[in-house]
Amino acid sequence: MPGFPFDDNRSSGGLVAKGSHGDNAAPLSITEISGLLKRTVEDRFGHVKLRGELSGVKRAASGHLYCALKDEKAVIDGVMWRGSTQRLSFLPEDGIEVVASGKLTTYPGRSKYQIVIDQMEIAGEGALLALLEKTRKRLEAEGLFAAERKRRLPFIPQVIGVVTSPTGAVIRDILHRLADRFPSHVLVWPVMVQGQGAAEQVAEAVRGFGALPEDGKIPRPDLLIVARGGGSIEDLWSFNEEIVIRAIAESSIPVISAVGHETDTTLADFVADQRAPTPTAAAEIAVPVLRDLAATIGEFALRQKKCALRPVDLGRERLEARAGRLPKPESLLQQPVQRLDDLGERLRRGLADRAAQARSQLQSDPARLAVHMLERPVQEGRLRLEALGGRLGTGFRQAVQHGNGRLDRAGAGLRPALIRARIERSRGRLDSFARVLPQLDPEKPLERGFARVLSVDGQTITSQAQAVRETLLRLKFHDAEMEVATGSASVRKPARAPSASPPEQGDLF
Repeated sequence: MPGFPFDDNRSSGGLVAKGSHGDNAAPLSITEISGLLKRTVEDRFGHVKLRGELSGVKRAASGHLYCALKDEKAVIDGVMWRGSTQRLSFLPEDGIEVVASGKLTTYPGRSKYQIVIDQMEIAGEGALLALLEKTRKRLEAEGLFAAERKRRLPFIPQVIGVVTSPTGAVIRDILHRLADRFPSHVLVWPVMVQGQGAAEQVAEAVRGFGALPEDGKIPRPDLLIVARGGGSIEDLWSFNEEIVIRAIAESSIPVISAVGHETDTTLADFVADQRAPTPTAAAEIAVPVLRDLAATIGEFALRQKKCALRPVDLGRERLEARAGRLPKPESLLQQPVQRLDDLGERLRRGLADRAAQARSQLQSDPARLAVHMLERPVQEGRLRLEALGGRLGTGFRQAVQHGNGRLDRAGAGLRPALIRARIERSRGRLDSFARVLPQLDPEKPLERGFARVLSVDGQTITSQAQAVRETLLRLKFHDAEMEVATGSASVRKPARAPSASPPEQGDLF
């Protein structure tokens, strides 16, 4: 056919695949060639160690880790199975330069070659510091290192929890320092402080101390110390792990970080409530010095005593100053005593002068003491009495004239009728009082069945209000008396009987 490029006579091939003359090789399938390539690569590169930067890190739900290793010019895919990922000492992230060890293989499903990673490590200290700085910035952005999150340490913790290795020198230094400064109750949670699984143990210890109940058999610490001795950045890396950082941040107990020496810095130092340069310094920060505390308390007691006595001392000084300005008692009495002596002397002279003057007047006018001058008032009184006796009768006048007359002789002139009339009026009033008196006698009604209520001292009780104030009452009947305690009596009013018969007398109490 003109224009058709296919020609049955050409050796380049035909429409139907046919074997060429002398060719005894059968065509390979895709699976066969993939298998050949896989075996070739695995045999040639049975174990390799690659250095590159992680990219596209992804952890599947099954626990496997998929990533890519790259440099400036090439990229190779990598996979790390779940069993190997559990042995990782760091968290793989994009941008970390690592050294991966494993074997090369192919993935026939995508016609790609890849490395199956058995072990992965950070490539050098520089890469480790870069990872540390990257982790620090990420956690700082979450606010885990904020100053307002840090809590105040207790002044005198009763129980101190220590998270460290039980066999190292760190725990001995802490216990020795605490015993010197302020003996305290210490609980040690033993952990590994470096290597695989150390970070998980430290985080578990911090959370375990916080989970202890307040009133449990094991006392709950008031303060935690996370401590480790010095070392390289790789040795201290467990305290840079995110699991440890978050455990310290979530701790309900204040934490002191004492990891490494003064020049060593970990992320645990940033998140802890207090950083100590050394484990020994952590013990010094945790408790005060007992001797200094006792001296301070003694000084405060002395100052308190001085403050209490200061007003007394000031008052005493002021009182002494004012008392010094007061005059002496004898000086206050000198003038009144002198005045009293002066007045006494004047009184004595005045009485003597007055008596002398009266004596002189009496001696100079003796006529005033004449007998007729003394009898004159007597005669005038007798005349007035006689004038009065004229109105009362002749008998009374004779008695006055004689002076020594008797009343029975004068009675005839005093008009006995008038005297008897007055006596009769008085007797009538007395008889009326005598008739009323029995009615007013409080003892008379007792003969008719009544009783008289008296207090202990004999006063008559006339009302319930007076009765309840007395603890003991006396009931007086016409023939005897009896005592009644008010505490055992009840008060009720007598009920009015509906019938026409006279009501019975109720209980008086």
